[in-house]
Amino acid sequence: MKEKSALRLAFSPQILRQSLVVALVVGTILCLINQGDAFIEGQELNYWKVILTFLVPFFVSTYGAWNMARVSS
Repeated sequence: MKEKSALRLAFSPQILRQSLVVALVVGTILCLINQGDAFIEGQELNYWKVILTFLVPFFVSTYGAWNMARVSS
């Protein structure tokens, strides 16, 4: 039962909002680092990499919140 409440907390609006902010900030920075030259030079971006660049920090942040909620429960 603790797992369910921890999962509910990890996917609560507050945690999801925080994870989205982390994904936008970190994802943007990483995207500029990894694909900035292609963007500046007008080359085609690898959209699969762009998507993953934003998804990874989102899931890491959500996992961190879930893990903390699980430990605290």
